[in-house]
Amino acid sequence: MAYTATHYVRTFEGHTPSLAAGAFVDPSAVVIGDVVIGADSSIWPNTTVRGDMHRIRIGERCSIQDNSVLHITHAGPYNPDGYPLTMGDDVTVAHSVTLHGCTIGSEVLIGMGTIVMDGAVIEDKVVVGANSLVPPGKTLASGWLYVGSPAKAQRELTQGELGYFKYSAANYARLKDRHIAALDQQGD
Repeated sequence: MAYTATHYVRTFEGHTPSLAAGAFVDPSAVVIGDVVIGADSSIWPNTTVRGDMHRIRIGERCSIQDNSVLHITHAGPYNPDGYPLTMGDDVTVAHSVTLHGCTIGSEVLIGMGTIVMDGAVIEDKVVVGANSLVPPGKTLASGWLYVGSPAKAQRELTQGELGYFKYSAANYARLKDRHIAALDQQGD
């Protein structure tokens, strides 16, 4: 039987996750509700993508790695519109990252163990170092490395680092194809 990510997604209150061509969801991950995952993106082991009270949009060639949690901020009396979670293209989210009701641009690398909170915005071409905390409502400007808790601009990115975003995205797109092939061989 050929791999199909539909085995690992759950409908919630009439919202069924939508996965574009070539998207991969590991069998141990869960994707719930109002979620759209772009072409060639990957959701790795034990990751939760929970669009149960607002929407989650993940662009193309994004890699959401092991044990990460993606959630939203619901609309309510303290935040009338809530915050969806949106992500551009060519984003690498490392292991054990929490993204909560935030906006992530394109060509971004988010280091292991990082937490990005409600209403935060990470613009295009940003590196967030491991174990950083991006507080609610903070904007990280394009072209910079941010580290710490709370995250602060450390330095401008080098030309090599700026070129790494697309390399990393393409590398994980190829790797997820190998995982799909392995699951197909195992009979899914």
